[in-house]
Amino acid sequence: MSATTVPGAPLAAYAAHDERSRGRRYPEPPPEYRSEFQRDRDRIIHSNAFRRLAYKTQVFVNHEGDLYRTRVTHSIEVAQIARSIARALALNETLVEAISLAHDLGHTPFGHAGQDALNECMREYGGFEHNLQSLRVVDELEERYADFPGLNLTFECREGILKHCALPKARELGDVGRRFVDRTRSGLEAQLANLADEIAYNNHDVDDGLRAGLMTLDELCEVRLVRRHFDAVQAAYPQLAARRAIHEIIRRMINEVVVNVIRTSGDLLRAAAPADIDAVRAHKSALIAMSEEVAAQHLELKQFLRERVYRHHRVLRMTSKAKRVLESLFSAFMGEVRLMPEEYWQAATRAEAAAGPSGRARIVADYIAGMTDRYAILEHRRLFDPAERT
Repeated sequence: MSATTVPGAPLAAYAAHDERSRGRRYPEPPPEYRSEFQRDRDRIIHSNAFRRLAYKTQVFVNHEGDLYRTRVTHSIEVAQIARSIARALALNETLVEAISLAHDLGHTPFGHAGQDALNECMREYGGFEHNLQSLRVVDELEERYADFPGLNLTFECREGILKHCALPKARELGDVGRRFVDRTRSGLEAQLANLADEIAYNNHDVDDGLRAGLMTLDELCEVRLVRRHFDAVQAAYPQLAARRAIHEIIRRMINEVVVNVIRTSGDLLRAAAPADIDAVRAHKSALIAMSEEVAAQHLELKQFLRERVYRHHRVLRMTSKAKRVLESLFSAFMGEVRLMPEEYWQAATRAEAAAGPSGRARIVADYIAGMTDRYAILEHRRLFDPAERT
């Protein structure tokens, strides 16, 4: 296995192969001129949920600035990192791209603050988790095809979207939840998309945090991974402007971690020598990983960002407002489902008849989770500001 696998090179035996896919929930004729995983990717890109990610928060709320990451730019960055690693390891680039683009489809408005608020609202009704919601989006909520609900993605793509799942829920999900019951693993492409997500948000939240003035570069240099590249950039380009220096540092940080993942994972795969994707799933541990040293440094960066960015008083003020917005919306819609658009209140009425208050709550959660930041703010004004037109 080479870290310089050329484009078009054959897939490794343990990669996900289209012709060996476990298939779709609803059988379809094979696509013409595309692979099965290309079809998955294309369906994701054309979905309503994917377009909404352009106006959903990563860390900073959509209206706070034009250059901050949104869920859609984050998803594209995850896909770029994952594809680079997949190509080097002879994995299925198209599948890993599809998983990366779909992994945040179920995210609420206002980032993790929104998810925490909606989960609290749903506590009596089964809770809310964005990975499960992403799967619900692609399995049920998208309405684009005459023959089936959702996007009818392959098992391998759905497997990658569902990164983690509590055991009781896993039992309800059938095939895609089975690995959590059996304590087996996902395929390599799913493992890779998960790790690429961590690499992307850690490094790009550095960029956004610095841009927002929530921390300084000197403070950031407390982190070993940053300090090493800061010193190298300063030595090579002592006159470089601060903004360009930041981009150069982040570029080098990402490259170091990506190269480390390729080399570490290559070593793990050579040692394990799995015969196919099922052998990967049965293996005792993940086969896509960073080295212990780089993982420790990456964790150090994550902990720094948690304290200096995610818990900064400016971010906490916005997340506090976001939680109040979502809690108010949930309470209002649960109290009177007809405050929602007709398709939702009718769905809530049917769901309540079938499953009681939990059914109604799940449709309310679907409606709120699908909102963009600005739509949630507008809905809140329409419901609670008498001066706002409804």
